[in-house]
Amino acid sequence: VQLVESGGGLVQPGGSLRLSCAASGFTFAIYDMTWYRQAPGKQRELVATITSGGSTNYVDSVKGRFTISRDNAKNMVWVYLQMNSLKPEDTAVYYCNTIIAPIANSPWGQGTQVTVSS
Repeated sequence: VQLVESGGGLVQPGGSLRLSCAASGFTFAIYDMTWYRQAPGKQRELVATITSGGSTNYVDSVKGRFTISRDNAKNMVWVYLQMNSLKPEDTAVYYCNTIIAPIANSPWGQGTQVTVSS
């Protein structure tokens, strides 16, 4: 199992970033995939989920600003998170994984740091 997140960085409030996640080594294509984030001193939280069929769901704080998408390629799943109108409170390390990862004791990738600051 390999999860590799990328695309983070430092951006000013109101800016945009596009995160990417390459998931391989497991049957990720049949799972709902989720972007999570963890800010310093806070618990990891679910940000956005996309089902295997393409339906999406978002935490209220990012609705209308973030868009999750996926591409089920052969032997690999790509999961993306387009983040617009970024706010300082979006600052966190962002991870992707299956929707059940937190309760399944699944391995995690290294995450990608997003910092929103002027």
